[in-house]
Amino acid sequence: MTDDVFMRAALDQAALAKEAGEVPVGAVVVLEGRVIASGFNCPISRHDPTAHAEIMALRNAAKICGNYRLPACELYVTLEPCSMCAGAMIHARLKRVVFGAFDPKTGACGSVVDLFGQKELNHHTTVTSGVLQDECSLLLKMFFAERRKK
Repeated sequence: MTDDVFMRAALDQAALAKEAGEVPVGAVVVLEGRVIASGFNCPISRHDPTAHAEIMALRNAAKICGNYRLPACELYVTLEPCSMCAGAMIHARLKRVVFGAFDPKTGACGSVVDLFGQKELNHHTTVTSGVLQDECSLLLKMFFAERRKK
């Protein structure tokens, strides 16, 4: 399967966040070529500042795998992870992180800071950026344009 297929699965999760009135960000965790866990943004509904799509997907994957370490897993997310989510991904020891849209305000994969590029850290995760970037960006732009109209 290609990165596009898994990013489309993350976009499906982002659509669920949008339906719930949350910022439309979605994530999936992939192991051995199949999606094993998913999550979407839900900090508003859960009253939980840590309930980002990536964190929700990581929590679900850790339960499924029976371990908080996920070294054989890849995480696909529609928006560049923030520093909180990047930190969690590093602690989970993910093999790879793939994101769609860049986040010039809080992105921790190079847009604002690059946590994954810190040589001093004890785990290094491969990052791939810009997968289905236009689709991921458009979803966010449309969401915020609709909110500004209200």
